[in-house]
Parts: sequence; structure tokens; C-alpha cells
Amino acid sequence: MGRTSIAMAIEDFYSIHENYTTRLVIHTKDSDSDDVQAASAALDMLENQKVQAIVGPQKSSQAVFISDLGNKTQVPIISFTATSPSLSSLHTPYFIRTTLNDSAQVNSIASIIKAFGWREVVLIYEDTDYGRGIIPYLIDALQGINTCVPYRSVIPLSATNDEIMEELYKLMSMQTRVFIVHMSFSIGSLLLSKIKEAGMMSKAYAWIITDGLTNIVDSLNPSIVSSMQGALGVKAYVPTSRDIDNFAQRWKRRFQQDNPDDQQVELSIFATQAYDTIWALTMAAETIGTTNLSFERPKVSKNSTYLETLGVSINGPKLLKTILNSKFRGLSGDFNLIDGQLQYSTFQVINVVGRGSREIGFWTAEHGLSRQLTRGNNKTYSALMSDLNPVIWPGESTEVPKGWEIPVSGKKLRIGVRNSGYPEFMKVEIDPTTKRTTVGGYSIDVFEAAMRRLPYAIPHEYIPFNSGTYNDFVYQVYLQKFDAVVGDITIRYNRSAYVDFTVPYTESGVAMIVRVKDDINKNAWIFVKPFTIDLWLGSLAFLLYTGFVIWVMEHRINWEKVEYFLSKIVVIIWVAAVLILKSSYTASLSSMLTVQKLQPTVTSVHDLLENGDYVGYYNGSYVEGLLEQLNFDKSKIRAYDTSDDFAEALSKGSKNGGVEAIVHEIPYIKLFLAQHCTGYTMVGPIYKTEGFGFVSSIVPLPSYVFAAFPKGSPLIPDISREILNITEGDTIIQIEKKWIGDQNSCLNEGSVVRSNSLSFRSFWGLFLVTGVASTCFLLIFLIIFFCKNWHEMTSINRNKSFWQQLISWLRYYDKSDLNSNNNGRGMLHNPNGRNHVDCTNIEVMPYNHNVKDESSISENSNSNLPHPEEFSIELTNASSEDQSVSIIVTSELSDQAITTS
Repeated sequence: MGRTSIAMAIEDFYSIHENYTTRLVIHTKDSDSDDVQAASAALDMLENQKVQAIVGPQKSSQAVFISDLGNKTQVPIISFTATSPSLSSLHTPYFIRTTLNDSAQVNSIASIIKAFGWREVVLIYEDTDYGRGIIPYLIDALQGINTCVPYRSVIPLSATNDEIMEELYKLMSMQTRVFIVHMSFSIGSLLLSKIKEAGMMSKAYAWIITDGLTNIVDSLNPSIVSSMQGALGVKAYVPTSRDIDNFAQRWKRRFQQDNPDDQQVELSIFATQAYDTIWALTMAAETIGTTNLSFERPKVSKNSTYLETLGVSINGPKLLKTILNSKFRGLSGDFNLIDGQLQYSTFQVINVVGRGSREIGFWTAEHGLSRQLTRGNNKTYSALMSDLNPVIWPGESTEVPKGWEIPVSGKKLRIGVRNSGYPEFMKVEIDPTTKRTTVGGYSIDVFEAAMRRLPYAIPHEYIPFNSGTYNDFVYQVYLQKFDAVVGDITIRYNRSAYVDFTVPYTESGVAMIVRVKDDINKNAWIFVKPFTIDLWLGSLAFLLYTGFVIWVMEHRINWEKVEYFLSKIVVIIWVAAVLILKSSYTASLSSMLTVQKLQPTVTSVHDLLENGDYVGYYNGSYVEGLLEQLNFDKSKIRAYDTSDDFAEALSKGSKNGGVEAIVHEIPYIKLFLAQHCTGYTMVGPIYKTEGFGFVSSIVPLPSYVFAAFPKGSPLIPDISREILNITEGDTIIQIEKKWIGDQNSCLNEGSVVRSNSLSFRSFWGLFLVTGVASTCFLLIFLIIFFCKNWHEMTSINRNKSFWQQLISWLRYYDKSDLNSNNNGRGMLHNPNGRNHVDCTNIEVMPYNHNVKDESSISENSNSNLPHPEEFSIELTNASSEDQSVSIIVTSELSDQAITTS
């Protein structure tokens, strides 16, 4: 491919640039795929042909030595196929890579792994510089997505068929079913054929191939392609164009002419990169010209080696700089060298199907995976399965491989179990005759339900553990005595240092069991409890203030009902406030009398510490250490073994040899309350834990232990996912009813409902509205009063002090307003303290004038009086009895009051 592209590049370039004064002369040497032969060929060209640049070498291992020769002689070494990241222009500045660095593709591979949710992959690579160079970068990228590499399979170039098959059988015995293959054509084609022969290119397997093979997959032998069916791969994306289509047709014809005995191949990125490399070199040669093409010989001694006698190119530095600065649009895309190598930002994701490959998506550094490349794409980085087109997997399956499975020949999963202090959670029995282990309980039912929901079967057996604490029990997993342990195991920090836990399947935390009391309804003063003292006092204060405002406005004109308009508004607002208070009082009192039945005797840990009470815990539980951390004295802590012991200790109380509270884990407290429905309740939680979970090994086990859970095993998230499905559905309810009982039946007795008193803060807005309204209307009234009476008030006691004037004003205000509408209707005052007399119907007549007709007095009747001071008033009463009253008449023309009988 390279020779054909190089020849066509020279022909095409000089046919277009006939006026160029320089020409490239090609000297060809065959390395015969051998590193030593390649080095020998390079030395020969440098020494004898005096070449100004070397295009090649093909392999990364060849480029390592030849690039050192380039540094020594200052001759640029250009390779369009050596991709190992170990080659760098930083250490070998005269090495130019006009192809991709292998590390550029690792993020695209990691995105594919993440998109399909695989948590483990096995790396298969050849034992060469090319094969090993990518591995550190690939592992880093996989760790970035929380995917581990439990095994790396290294295939030597000298491996025989039998050795390859032996390695494949070893891979088949492992759980992992996702493999990444990074190999060159020679060893890769052999491996793929053996993979198919071993039956590993079948359903449930997933294969991802790096660009070393993917770039030439369309040119591989059909037998090799058939062994890759269903595999995924990534390769650098070359945009399609009319120029490249025309070149591809010419190139295929030319390749067939140059290689008549070879099979027909398709144009690949290696061919286009070789073509672009020659164009860059020819343009650089024209730029620097043909002067100073000689080599400067170093001064050497007689004992110098052959390498020490090599000359140094005079034009080399200038040629290197010109090539590195070359920028043009080539067949492979934009030719732009950064740090001495070509850059690509887009990779194509392919699926090997049929005779070649089919495109299923793209990967870019900016946006991640996507089905199509679109300009102006604003989406954020994504790595989802939906970002790719459907894949046809090995075995012509459309179902995404889960990435791992328990081998058929594997051992059963060893599950450790132990008896719990609560048989409802975990019970282990061993038949004395058959020695068969029987397990049951809440924990086992949850575990078995999760295992049944898995999309694959996992054979397992239960092995009893009869000694030691729960910490010892969990530690057996670390010691590889068990592959997992199941039971009522609390997830704690110190245990997580040795094992991995599933998600918890119970409520987490530590709480208290305390007694309850029922005495609030027997309180004789319960009727005052709906309101707090501040609300009672606040209500009384605003009642007095509202009454004062009404008295001020009604004092001068009224002695019975409210008459003034502003006073009526104040009364209406206050009545509305009282109605609200009354409704709240009634509701709160009803709640206290009917809802609140139980109250805990202890409400917090601080109460226990302040009172010096005794507390209890389950014997052997870690809660003892927790209580000591909470500053409980050891002498105040008592251990109990059963639920009945808990009940007896609580009934005695702290002063009678018992305890005031039992501190226990919430799942056990629920079980206790289900068994003891009355007299107890739960307070808390006082401490949070992660609940109960199942445990698996975190230490990688040997590959032949087929059922073990190594660190990061996909079995843990799978079981955790099923546990979440169980705890969020009806299954967990049925399991709880089976082993714990129906908690709803004890809900009323087992829980405390509080009804708090209402405080002033709950109604401060209501009082604010009432107070502001009353104050505003009082101010309006006073303003009206002062405006109406200001002239008379200022004429009173003008020569006296301010306080004397103030007292006079108050006395003036205290006098009844006889000119008001109310007094005008005939309210006469009895100075002797007797009742008021209703003089609504009166007759006014001149003195000594006989009145014949009764009429209602009017304002205009006063004009008929000859003398305002001389008139008589005849009182008409509904009663037949005569009445004698004293009448005070005030004339508008005199300050003197007239009293008559």
C-alpha cells in the first residue's frame, strides 16, 4: 500500500508542479519485517546514498532505533505507520509521525465500554513495542469510567497455534466476556481465526478491535473477516469527497498493476497518509532548495565505530522545520503536525458484519458518541447506548452482552451464613443425619428473591459459620473462606475496608425503644392547653386595647350601643379575629382530646444523660461502643439477650433495676414493636448507619476460582439493582409480613402523635391587622374631633401651664356631646343619678302658651320661640302614670344651664 501511494504521490505532485526546480529521488530498501534489517538498511542509505530524509519505518520497534540515527545525523525520519506512544518527538526531535498516536483512540474505546455498561474488560495485545505502548493509556481511560481490567493477555509474535488456543481456553474459564484486541495484521489475523475456532466469537461475548486492524478490515482475507463477525472497532475518520473517490479508483488500478499476484484491497488510511507524507516532503524540498545537500564529517579517531563516522546533514535542521510547518488539505484531511505528529479529533465506530464493516456512529473529543456528524452540534459530551446505531453482536445476536457470566464448569458460589439473635432475620439449621444446611429468614428471602431476578443463573451453596462476632464473620470473605456472606450484617466503615457491600435492603440507623404514657386527657386544666401563655396574654391585651379604642370614640355621644361608624368597623374587625381564634382553639382542643393518646417517657439521648438513667442494648452488638461514644457511663449500660428481656427491663424502669430506653438498630426495633403492640414506641434515629447489606469479596481471586467475586465484579451492581427493585415493590411487603408481621396493626399503639399548643407566633399577623386597624381608626377619630373643636379647646385656660391645659382638654372631651345626632334625638340626663328618659316625642311651646297639638321638635321650631331661654317642655309617656323628672336645658345663646322640674 505504501509503495503504491508513494509512487502515485510523486507522479501527481510533479504533474501539477512542472515548474518546480527540485525532484525527489526514491531509494527503496526492504526491511523484511525485521528490526535489525531495517536498521541496516537505514545505515546503508545514510552512508552510501546520502539521503536527506527516510520515509518509513513500518513498525514502531524499527522506528525506535532508526529515529536515534536521525537524531545523530540530523536527517528527518518520517513514518506513516509507526503508532506506538513510546515514540515521541520530545526525545527524538528528528522523528516525525504522519499518522495517529495509538493513545488518541483510547477515549473513544472507553466511551463505547461506558455506553454498554460493561464493568470489566480483558486486554489482549501482542508482545511488542506497538502492543505494549497503548496499554497504560488504555487502562487509565478505563479507570476513568470505573471499569477494571482483571487480566491482561500478552501474545508473543512467536506464539504457536497450540499456545494461542491454551490462552483462549484460559480466557473462557473467566467470568469476563468483554475483550479489547490490540494487534498488528500478522499476529492479529492468526488470533482472530483461533478465537472463532474456540467458539468465543459467539453470543454473550463482546469484542472491540483497535485501529491497527480496523483500518484495514475491508482489505482483509474473507476468512479473517468471517472470524470477526459482530466485533466493534474504531478507526480514524476520513471525510468523503469527490477527490478521494477518484483517487481510490486510480489507486486500486495501480495497486493491482504493482501487485498482480495479491488479492484486491481497498484504499485505507495508511495509503492516504503515505500519499500526504510525500506531498509534504516534496513541498519542503522545493522550499529549501538543492544547495548544501552534503554531510559534514565528524573528526574521528582510528578506533571509532561505524556509527561514530556517520556524517551530519547540513540541510537537515532546515528541512525538519519546513516539514513540521507544513499545512495543507490532504487526502486524509487537514495535514497539520503538532508536536511532531498528525492530529485527529474524530473517530468512526464500526461493526464488522458480512464482508466488511458498517458504520454505527462517531466519536469526537467535544461531544463523545453520536450517530451522525452534524455541524454546529451543541450537545454536551455523551456516552450512551442510544448514541449509536443498533449493533449486530457475535452469534448474530441483537441483545447487548452483559459482559460477564459464571462459567458452566465453575464451582458453586460459597455463601457464608450464621444464626442471628433474631431468627426472623436469619436462621440456620443443620440436619444431624444428612448434615444438610437449611436456612431461612428475612435476609435469605430477600437474597433469594434478588438472585431469581437476575437474567442469569448463579449456582450457590450455603456454608454455616458458627463462631466469632459479626466482624469475624465478615472477615472470612477477606480470607477467601467464603465468596460472599448473607445475613443481618450492618454496613459499617471498618468492615468496608475488607469487603464490598450491596445496597442496603433495610431501613438504616439506630434508635431507642421507650415506654409511652397516656395522661394528658386526665388533666383538669386541659381547656387552657390549646393556647400557650403568650397567646392568652396577647389575646387579652388586644381585647383591652380594642375596648379602649371603642370607649374613646363612643364616650361623648353614647351610653348604650355602638353608634359611631368608625367604632362599628373596629368591632367588626375584632369579631372576625375572635372567630378565627375560636375556631383554632376548638380544633386544637379537639385534637388534644381525641388524637394525642401517647407520649414517650423519653424524647432524646440528652434526657437519659441528664437524668443519669440506665440504658440497654442487645448483647454482642456494636451499639455498646456507640453508647460509650455518646458519653454514657459503662455502669449505666446493661445488655439483654431477647425481646422479652427488653420488655421486662423497660417495664421496671431505671429506678427499679431496669432501663429507661433500649438502644437498638431500627430493623430489630420494628420487629420488637410488631411483637409488643402496646406500651412502647420508637424514638429516633439517634445515629445513622447504612442498614443491612450482603457482602462480597474485594480481593481478586485466582482466575481458576470461577465463582468468586473479585473487586468491582459486575455481580454486585446486578444484585444491588435487583434489591432496589424488591424494596421498591410489593415483594418486600410480603416478606416483611411473613417474618415481621403486619406493622399497620400496631400503628396506633406503636407510634406517637403529638398535638402542640398554639402560640402567639401563629397569630401575630392576625393581631397585627387588628391592632393597626384600631389604631388607624382612633387616629382618624381624634383628628376629626380636634378639627371640629380646636377653636373652643384653644380658648380654654390659655394662661395656664401645658399640663393644666391638658387636664382641661380632657375634661372638655369628657363632657357629653349634646350637639351630636344622638343627643338631638332627645337623650336627657338625670343629674340625680336616675335613669335616662326617652324624650323622643316632645312639644315645645312659648311660655304660658297652651299646647293643643303634639309634634316632634325640629331644628326649625326654635325659630318660633320669642325668647330661647323661655320655653316649656311637655313630656309624653306611654305610661298612664305621671312622672317627675329633672331636665337640663342648655341654650345655644348662654353657657348657663337651666334646670326645671
